[in-house]
Amino acid sequence: MVIRVQRSYDSAATDHKKLTNTGPPMHIQAEPRENYTVLHLRGEFDTFYCPLLQAEIDSLTTAGVSNIALNLRLVKFINSTAMGAIIKASKSLKARGGKLSISRPSTFCRETLSKVGLERVVPIYDSDEAAGAAMQGELPARAQSEEDLLREDETIIIFSPVDEERAGHYISRDTEVTNPVHGHAFGTSWRGLGRMSGLDAEGVRFTWNGGNTGLTSFEMAQLLSLGTEIKTKFRLPLLKKGLLEAILTITAIEERADGIKIGASFSEIADETRNSVQQYAEDLRFLRQELDSATDE
Repeated sequence: MVIRVQRSYDSAATDHKKLTNTGPPMHIQAEPRENYTVLHLRGEFDTFYCPLLQAEIDSLTTAGVSNIALNLRLVKFINSTAMGAIIKASKSLKARGGKLSISRPSTFCRETLSKVGLERVVPIYDSDEAAGAAMQGELPARAQSEEDLLREDETIIIFSPVDEERAGHYISRDTEVTNPVHGHAFGTSWRGLGRMSGLDAEGVRFTWNGGNTGLTSFEMAQLLSLGTEIKTKFRLPLLKKGLLEAILTITAIEERADGIKIGASFSEIADETRNSVQQYAEDLRFLRQELDSATDE
């Protein structure tokens, strides 16, 4: 028989959230299984809940549980501090002869965890049962699939020239090219979708394969030539939900067989957005250092 145990974190967490106005609380529910325990997390996993997760894991290990799976199916948001807490929890379990794994992560969590490569330290599985079996040595760690690799490449940047007529000089309105964002004829509101390859407080680096424009690499480079200003929207998965906006100036361009690679510096960006970008870059650097340290042990 499966017994579900609801911890008493909810009321205290709710009181804290009311005082700090930082969003809904995260609930932690323990589900004992044979030879391992599943911790079901629900809500937003942010900095405030890191000590609570560690306290729960310490309680379980004291009770003799050595293998724990974190079920993140109902976690809507996770930040860098929370991922650091997962790495710390994995280390503490390993030191006690146990293992930590992640099961059924939400789409947001899976994309965010994959982006920083957390699976190098804490394996991710599609079910609680697969996680439990792997921790007991009954299954090998799940290899990265093509779907996982695509998720890692889902850092989208939406861009368009500040001069809205510029796209019309390179993309013929007589063709059936549609706006890839809105799905209608682009007119003067054309948008391109690129993939960010780098981001810091100074600017953005991204690649673009031309989408459905039919442009050659040379023509793409002409559309986004040096000095061109572009309006952009992009995501910071570790810090914010939704899209941030900024205007960038193209500073570098490289033609490739499958498209172009662009370097652009921020020319108009809100202070809050720049601070968020800086924090994002620092968090990524910290997490990668933690991951490198963990994999070297």
